[in-house]
Amino acid sequence: MSLPLGSLAPTFDDDADLRTKIVQVLFTAPGERVNQPEFGCGLFNLVFDPNDPITSAAVEFTIGQALIRWLGDELMVSAVDVQRQEETLRVEIDYVRRKDLSRRAVQVHFS
Repeated sequence: MSLPLGSLAPTFDDDADLRTKIVQVLFTAPGERVNQPEFGCGLFNLVFDPNDPITSAAVEFTIGQALIRWLGDELMVSAVDVQRQEETLRVEIDYVRRKDLSRRAVQVHFS
């Protein structure tokens, strides 16, 4: 495709696009999207649950299953690690991008 001199060609960053999709899955609560009421995992709702190992394991499972369900054709989840430190929740997702089998990670911190 040739573009006229002086025009701007849109750039596309596969990594940024996939990270954006992951964040959308994490922070969208089920029932929030009209045409996809089951989409998301509602991480914001899970923040207020008790700070114990059982809740952390449930959050890891919920995140992993949501990513597999909604982004399974684009990535393979290697690991989900949830760490709670006082009022801060840190989520690290290790995944393999199916397009080129490259390993990536996304970290989300919030209080």
